[in-house]
Amino acid sequence: MIPLVSKFYCSSSEVVFVVRTRPHVINGGGFVVTDCNQKVVFSVDGCGILGKEEELVVRDEKRDALLLLRGKGGIFEALSFHKIWKAYKYDFQGSKKLVFSLRRPKSCLPVKNDVGIRITTKPKVSRKDWDFEVSGYFPDRRCSIIDSQGNAVAQIGTIKKTGEQLSKDIYYVSIKPGVDQAFIVGVVAILDNIYGESTSC
Repeated sequence: MIPLVSKFYCSSSEVVFVVRTRPHVINGGGFVVTDCNQKVVFSVDGCGILGKEEELVVRDEKRDALLLLRGKGGIFEALSFHKIWKAYKYDFQGSKKLVFSLRRPKSCLPVKNDVGIRITTKPKVSRKDWDFEVSGYFPDRRCSIIDSQGNAVAQIGTIKKTGEQLSKDIYYVSIKPGVDQAFIVGVVAILDNIYGESTSC
């Protein structure tokens, strides 16, 4: 797989991260992502009280910005059948370069499945008009990100400890070898915002 953000975030082995949401008074909400040693490897600043509406930032362990995530609004969205998010990375000169777009069909009916959420990358890694899609239902913390050939590249699930109830504030993200981890965290941040979780305004 081609690194989408950086080859630095592509591991030769599968990794499992833990996602912990944080209060909206801290960087507008969002969440932190830790490794097996409880070291912060990524964080996401929500739009909340300190940020712009439908604009999220994915940061590395040093709090440097990796991705800017923007929900496309205005008249374009009003005329479209889809809700579109675009993810940009910052180059060494500070300008923004499109990494991926995520589109979700707009519907008035609640569904218990992330049907139709598809992701197109730059550069493209598939011959189809989309490269990845979401399977399952993010609010239940039971979903996968699969490629255009049907292979799961990442899985999101709940963490259950003995004697404790399941919490949506702490969950895991398992990422397959060779998959850009920053890209996956960016997708998770958008899903979190779509469903009004920790990054929502």
